[in-house]
Parts: sequence; C-alpha cells; structure tokens
Amino acid sequence: MDKHYLAPLFAPQSILVFAGPTESVEGHTPQARQLAENLKAQAYKGTLQFLDIHSNGTLADLSRTRADLAIIALPEDEVLAALEVAGRMNCRSALIISTGISAELAQSLEKVAKREDVQLLGPNCLGFQNPLLQLNASVAGDLASSGSLALVSQSCALTASMLDWARKNAVGFSSVVSLGSNTAVDIAQVLDYLANDARTQSIIVYLEGISNARRFMSALRSAAHTKPVIVLKAGRKPAGNQAAQTDSGTIVGSDNVFDAALRRAGAVRVTSFMELFSAAKCLASRYRPVGQRLAIVTNGGGPGRLAVDWVYEIHLHLGKLSEQTSAELKPKLPVMASLTDLIDLSEEATAEHYKAAVIAAYHDASIDGVLVIFSPKTGSDSISIAKAMAEIKRAMGKPLLTCWMGDATVGEARVLLNEAAIPTFRTPEAAVGAFGNIATFYQNQRLLQQTPPPLSILDKPDIEGARLIIESVLAEGRKVLSDMESKTLLSCFHIPVTQTILARNANEVMMISAQLGYPVALKIDSPDISHNSDVQGVALNIMNATSARDNYNDMVERVKRIMPKALLNGVTVQKMANARRGREIYVGLVTDDPFGPVIVFGAGGTMIELLNDRAMELPPLNQFLARRLIDRSRVSETLGEWRGASAVNMDALEQVLLRVSEMVCEFPHLREMDINPIIVDEFGAVAVDVRIAIDSAPQGSSGRANDYHHLSILPYPARYEMTLPLRGGGEYSIRPIHPDDAQMLKNLLSELSPQSRRFRFVSSMAELPPAMLARFTLIDYDREMALAAVVKERKVTPEGDITETERIVGVSRYVTNPDQSSCDFALAVADDFNGKGMGSRLMECIMDVARERGLSEIEGLVLAHNSRMLKLMRSLGYQVKAYPGDPDFKLVTHSL
Repeated sequence: MDKHYLAPLFAPQSILVFAGPTESVEGHTPQARQLAENLKAQAYKGTLQFLDIHSNGTLADLSRTRADLAIIALPEDEVLAALEVAGRMNCRSALIISTGISAELAQSLEKVAKREDVQLLGPNCLGFQNPLLQLNASVAGDLASSGSLALVSQSCALTASMLDWARKNAVGFSSVVSLGSNTAVDIAQVLDYLANDARTQSIIVYLEGISNARRFMSALRSAAHTKPVIVLKAGRKPAGNQAAQTDSGTIVGSDNVFDAALRRAGAVRVTSFMELFSAAKCLASRYRPVGQRLAIVTNGGGPGRLAVDWVYEIHLHLGKLSEQTSAELKPKLPVMASLTDLIDLSEEATAEHYKAAVIAAYHDASIDGVLVIFSPKTGSDSISIAKAMAEIKRAMGKPLLTCWMGDATVGEARVLLNEAAIPTFRTPEAAVGAFGNIATFYQNQRLLQQTPPPLSILDKPDIEGARLIIESVLAEGRKVLSDMESKTLLSCFHIPVTQTILARNANEVMMISAQLGYPVALKIDSPDISHNSDVQGVALNIMNATSARDNYNDMVERVKRIMPKALLNGVTVQKMANARRGREIYVGLVTDDPFGPVIVFGAGGTMIELLNDRAMELPPLNQFLARRLIDRSRVSETLGEWRGASAVNMDALEQVLLRVSEMVCEFPHLREMDINPIIVDEFGAVAVDVRIAIDSAPQGSSGRANDYHHLSILPYPARYEMTLPLRGGGEYSIRPIHPDDAQMLKNLLSELSPQSRRFRFVSSMAELPPAMLARFTLIDYDREMALAAVVKERKVTPEGDITETERIVGVSRYVTNPDQSSCDFALAVADDFNGKGMGSRLMECIMDVARERGLSEIEGLVLAHNSRMLKLMRSLGYQVKAYPGDPDFKLVTHSL
C-alpha cells in the first residue's frame, strides 16, 4: 500500500539480466551488448546480476534467486522461455528489449506475464531510464541527466532524439519510458505511476494510440490533476492516423475527438516536434500556469511586434503594466523607452534596465508571465543581461521566458540561460507559443475540474418512454429512427421540436397542412431511407393545398422510382420554422473508437459540410462545459447581436446541449444524431430536423439506466446520495464528494483536534496543501470514491438574517489497488460528531459502493494506538492484524 505496483519495474532495487553467455559476447544480440554497456556505464545504486539460463544451474537453483526486475535481451526464440524462468524466480517485473517480436509471440508473452503476476514492459521497445538510480535499462543512448521531467514515448526514434536534444539543452528527467507495440504495461499504467511519483513534477508524452479509452482518460486525468502533462500525438491527418494505427497496434480514432479528450483531461496538446521541445523547456523550469497575459520586454520594436502579433494569433492576451507600475518604472529606464503596450527598453538598454523592467512586470498583478527579447546591438552585452535574468529567475514565481535572437554573438548567453533553467528560444514566435502551452494548461485545468451529473437539474426526462421507442425500433431490425420517432425521442428529453404529423395519402397531406398553417414542409417517412435529400424526399415552403397534394404525389412517385424496395409509411408534414431572424445551429452525436460518444456543436443548415464548423466535447456536460463548447465554435461569433438581429437565448441553447448529454449518458444504444437545423433566436430554440441512428448496447454495457460503461468519463454518481437520521436528533446527508467541496473539506481538517489529524494523516499538519486538497476533491469515480457526510447549519448574520449553510462533518473514501480487486480505505469524522454512528455508517456506505464495483476486499492501515478506530473496525467485522512493514500500524481487512 505504500509503494506503487510499478515501482519494482521503474525503480527496482535488484535486477537480473538475461542476455546470453556471460563469458563472452558471442551469442549476444546487438541489443544485449548495448544494454550491457549502458547498465555498466554508471554505478547503479541497486544490485545487478547477469544471468545465462543455459549455464547457471538448474531451474531449482535459479528459483532461489530473487530480483525486482528481470531484463530479457535474447533472440526471439528464447524470449518466452526466459520470461517463464523469470516468473518462476519470483521476479516482480520484466523488461523485454528484444526487437522484431511478432504480435502473436507478444500475446503469448503477455499471457505468461499475467499468469506469473509479472508486470511486463516490452517487447519491441528501447527500455527505460531512471537517472536518480543511475539506471540505464535501455538501448536509447547514454543515461539522461537527473531532473523532474518525465518522458513517455510510443516511438523508439523519438525517444532517442529527445534524449539527444535534452543532453545539449540541460534538461533532466525523472524517468524515460519507451513503450513498444503490444506491451502489457500500457501508457495508462505508466501515467498512473508517474502521477504518483514524487520526483516527477511534469510529464511529456508522445502518443500514437491507446488500447482502452476509459483507463487512459482515468490515468491522464489523475496525472494532469497534480502536474502538467504535454502530449504530442501522431496521426493528425487521415494518412497519419492509419500509419500510427499500423505501427503501434493501438486504436487511434478521430483526431478532433482526441483533441477534445486531451482538453477535457486537463492535458495540453502540441502539434509539432519542436513544440514538444519548447514545452519540455518550460516544464523543466517547473513553471505553473496562472493565466494568459504575457508581458513582452524587448530592446527592439521589430522583434517585439512579431511577438505581439503571435500573442494575438494564438488567442493570448498582451500583458500591460498598470499606470502606477509604469509611472514607477519610467525613471529607471532610458529616455527613449516606451511602456504603452510593449515594454520597449530601446537600443540603449543595459542589464540594469532589463532587470528593473522584469521585476516590475513580475510584481504587476495584471501580468501572468514575462517574455524577455534581446536583439544584438552595437555595444550591448548579451552575457550580462543573461546573468541578470538568471539572478531574477530564482525569486520569480511567474513564468519567465527568453528569446536571444541572432547566433554568433549570443551563444554563450544562451548557455547561461539554459544552465539557469530559463527557457530560451531563437524566435519570438516560438517563445510566445511556449507560453501559450502553459496558458492552455491553465484553461484545460478548469475543464478537468468539471464533474457534471448524468442528468441535469432540469425537468426529469421520460426515460422509460424513450426506452420503449428505442426497443421497438431494434425489435423491428431497424437501426435508423424515422423522423417521427426521432422527434418523439427528443421530446422525451424536453428538447423543443417543430410539430410533425404523419400523412398517409394526398388528402391527409392537404388537411394536415391546412390545420398547421402554411407554409409547411413535406418529408418522406421510410425506415429504409437514412437521408431524405438523397432521394429528393423533401419539399419546402409549400404555400397552399394544391401544392401540398401535387408535391406529395410527385415525391412518392419519385422515391418509389429511385428506391423501389423501400417501405414508405407516408409523408411527414410540419410547419416551416421562421428562421428570418434566427440562427441555424447544428447539434450532433458521433461515436468514436476508442472514446465512445462525442457531442458536436457548430453552424447548421444547408451549408454545414462547406462550413465544417465542428466543436466537440466528451459527455457528460454541465452548464460550464456546454458554454465552453459553444464558445469554441465559429458560429458562436454570430450568436450575440449580429447584423441587426437580437442576441439569441443562450440559456435555451445550453439546455439543448444538456438534454442531448442526458440522452447520450442514459442510452448507450445511440450511435449517431444529427439535429440540423436547430433554429435559435431571442425567444428560444427549436429542432427542425433530426436523424438518429441506434444499435445494440456496446460490449461491456448492459444498456440499463445508471450503467455508464460506454462513456470515457464517468459522470457524477448521484445515485449514492441519501438522507439519514442523526443519532440524538436531526438528519444528515451522505453524497459523493465533488470539487466544490474543497473549502468545506479544508474546514473539516482545520477543525479536527491535533490527535484526530495525526490519526487520519499520520501528521500534525493543520491545513491540507492545495495539491492534496485538489487530490481529495477532484476524484476519478472510476477508480475511487469519496463519500461526504453533510449537515445543514443555521447561522444568524450581523444584520439579524438567518442563513443556512452546509458543513462536511465526515468523509470515507476508497482507492482501488493495482490488482483491480481490492482497495484501500480512509475515514475522518469531525470531533463534535464522534459517537453518533456517523463513522460506521460512512464505512458501510463506502463498502457498499466498493462491493457494487466488483471489488473483493477492502483494507487500511490504522495507528496501533488509535483504539477508537480499531474498535469501530472490529464492530464492522474487519480483521485486525500486525502490519509487517511498520509495528506502529495495524492492518485491517474485510472481504466484500
């Protein structure tokens, strides 16, 4: 419970190397020879032993050898046997360096590793490096310098290139992991390890594909939750997608969807190899994002203007000094200096001028980061200015980036900046782009903190009515809903639709049209026709009865001619929506492999394909996410007052998105949805046309309500909310915790007695650090659960008014262990609520949740002198045992 399950792999204390005959290099593979050289090139801090399974004794002799990690670098025909031996020797992990391993053999290796309970990295990878342990278990070149940046790559070539670049740019790593195709330890598991690695402060990832979207999103959200994660993904274009899928053996999916997934996970995506390097520079400097306002300090107007142009090009904000700061700084600068927007120090700028300007920008609350640009001038001293920046950097909490332009005269200055861990770039655009990555991380963290429920607080939808429609269509062997069925499904979720009536002959068309009022639209209704326009099955702006009759007859005849085998139910009649002052919007659903359902928003109408305005977001949505989705579309610019039209009703548009999110969450059967157009104006929104495609619930999903296996992000589990009586009178509620509870959780800790804090955290800390507070409230419900006991308290304000506030008075939680079958628990109850049965109830509830998730055992560590907690555990049926790792603790366990 105190070490991550991948620690024996990535931080081993003992290693066995299976690399052929030990007395000579004959029989060694080229990888084995290079691996041996790399392992011996530095003083590894653990124990290292080379082993030849052909000559080092019998299997019984070998089984007495123990090691955390077995490294296998043997010919293809010997790898499987070596892994079998490693498993019987009780090696807890294995690394296979051998290349050219087929997918079939890789699958066999994975089966053996699973059977022997061995964590397997490889085959077909370069291995890994742990610079702190002086361990180079790779064939990726020399050992990297030690640092706080982790690199995970699904490309062998990029791994080697990145390490080569890092050596020259003074960038160090906590871990470097090369992932090959078909590896058992996948990128999600590596991210999970790095998220829990205290030495890793930030992570860069080169990604080609993933094998499990839910597991990947869970691990990525957990990692990005506590440290910046930068991702470069291959396959942005279709041809690249196919290549990536072929090479990695993983699933790539739509690039736009991948973009949405990374954004929602709180990670930052870069689009080029050079951007990844730039991001690595910034992350190695351990900057933390605070906003989008970048101040530019320069000694030349031209370079400064180039930087400003790029600030606006990538949608950042130019940081400008406040009037007070400008007034205080002006006397310290050359006469020709300008502070209107740029901080242009003029050609006379010296190191002292630069220093004064940067310090002023750092202390100005309206600035989030500073870019310092230096252009070589006659008499200027690039080295002294670089030294001044290095001196300032030690005290700066905001990002400080530099751009020393030129080459011949600034090389030494760049070396000084690199040594000071100040990101330095050759062009203003690259420097601004690097700050943009930091700012994007800040923005995406706001998306990460959203934990929307599966159902909104709007009027409850008619779930059963919608289910009956879907089941009846599937029972008929159909997968596309008719226009009437589609609109009825939307109506079940309170999405406004135009009134639509089915007419079966020409006379009914005329009567229905007259009742609805002209103009009307006619659309063919057939379960065999997916797109009416493809068979000319749409007629718009019908103005009278004669036209309605003639259009009906012509349409039916035309469709029968084009699709003679199609079943025709008739024609739907609906009143034409008045779009004269409204905007035409598109809301849709696509199903991505591997991420599942994705909600799409953009411009609608007949020009939808030409405009290609598609903003995407993974469900579930809440109001914040719905508004951000709208803002990312190009059509959003027309939704305010536009060309004489009033601003649209944004609340109505957001509600449509929330309702669609409800549908997607509740029905895994949905595969495609096109609501186009939705007419939205100042009065509301109405769906004019809709097409919905369905199928059986995907594998792993039962299709029942509250079963969300089809989603990449698990919604807020509202079903665990309950209200209970409080011993001694009153009541309290138990519900899953969410990010908005951070302040109340902070208050709970501060109100605990020193003894209670020591029992819960094995520490006397009086306040949760921000990172830990975020970790406790922004949780991944897929891998853990935290239940809060909440009471309502009435307080009298100084004005005499009575207000009701909520207070968290207890929390129970579990975190799933790596074996995916057991979990660790923790419990804390406010001192003034001890003895009221709250602790036992919280534990019973958290055990029920763990049991429902299929876990078989729950366990925890309790201080041996915490008699009250041990008594509670025994009363709940827990077994109390000595903990071998520390006599001050007891291990308590319970089968679920």
